[in-house]
Amino acid sequence: MKRVFLIVLDSFGIGAMPDAAAFGDAGANTLASCATSDQLNIPNMIAAGLGNIDGVDCLPEAASPLGAYARLTERSLGKDTTIGHWEIAGIVSAHPLPTYPEGFPEEIMQPFRAATGRGTLANAPWSGTAVLDEYGEEHMRTGDLIVYTSADSVFQIAAHEEVVPPEQLYEYCRIARDLLQGEHGVGRVIARPFVGSGKGHFTRTSNRHDFSLEPPTETMLDAIKASCMDSIAVGKIHDIFAGRGDTEYVYITSNADGLRKTLDYAKKDFHGLCFVNLVDFDAVFGHRRNIDGYAAALSEFDAWLGEFLPLMGEDDLLMITADHGCDPGYTATTDHTREYVPLLILGDRVKACSLGTRESFADIAATITELLGVSFENPGKSFATEILK
Repeated sequence: MKRVFLIVLDSFGIGAMPDAAAFGDAGANTLASCATSDQLNIPNMIAAGLGNIDGVDCLPEAASPLGAYARLTERSLGKDTTIGHWEIAGIVSAHPLPTYPEGFPEEIMQPFRAATGRGTLANAPWSGTAVLDEYGEEHMRTGDLIVYTSADSVFQIAAHEEVVPPEQLYEYCRIARDLLQGEHGVGRVIARPFVGSGKGHFTRTSNRHDFSLEPPTETMLDAIKASCMDSIAVGKIHDIFAGRGDTEYVYITSNADGLRKTLDYAKKDFHGLCFVNLVDFDAVFGHRRNIDGYAAALSEFDAWLGEFLPLMGEDDLLMITADHGCDPGYTATTDHTREYVPLLILGDRVKACSLGTRESFADIAATITELLGVSFENPGKSFATEILK
């Protein structure tokens, strides 16, 4: 293969994994919740075989699927963005990243306050919008930073753009990232800039920026880059991998922006991988438990897919997958959900076949590197020979 496009529909789970109850997610199913909405219209993904995947019973099956399809199991102990993407790229994490249901300890907060010269507010798990209503006005009055977390392994810092300009907020995040190592090595430190005049009127801006923990071992991105091929990162990918392993990257402001930029890359000549994350599914609809919004976003992606496929060359391959679940119909929490994820594979050289239920997301990394002729030791099992005509 000359070009591989790997698109992560962030949080698009397709049903609870056997250990979901241990994560508090028994019965979660992101796809099934979306299938209850009249906003769901995804003929291209259904034609590709989404309804044919093991365990998917909320969609019709395609009589003659257009490509290969599979259900992927997460072997890593987690359900967050970082661990999910790391596994897609060839790292299985035997231990979960640390979480802080009671807030961060003083051994972190005291040096953070000292280094930034600012006080802190909140320091507990919060909804990203609720925490602004609770502390936004006090932050604007005092200049203290709003620090909060969630059920995920994240240290989030919110600040009003008129009080703390985004570039200054990013510097505070770098300070936190340097502090949060070892036993406190959270997956991501996240800058959460916001604007607005007061409670009920605060909104987060698109100037969010993630500062990720560096992957502990080599990923497929490192291997592809080392082979002097293109490793293109679209959206959060550059941040998720701490800037490591890409040869070119571009940020996006929304799913629609990410889809436009992916189309632009489809029109360019490159040799290697274009790795795309579309985060609105998770951040805008999943966590906010918006079933119709999530379904409409899937429909938007599906319509784009119909535009994208004709641009693929005979030596191109497209993989569509996810990194975890975030069931918009699961009301017990507003957090990610422990789910299987889909894999759809399309291209002129791809034959229609079921790959069953795979043991790890890392099978993607093993397959992509084999298809590109790149040497990469990893725990995944390649299915390259099974999908090629």
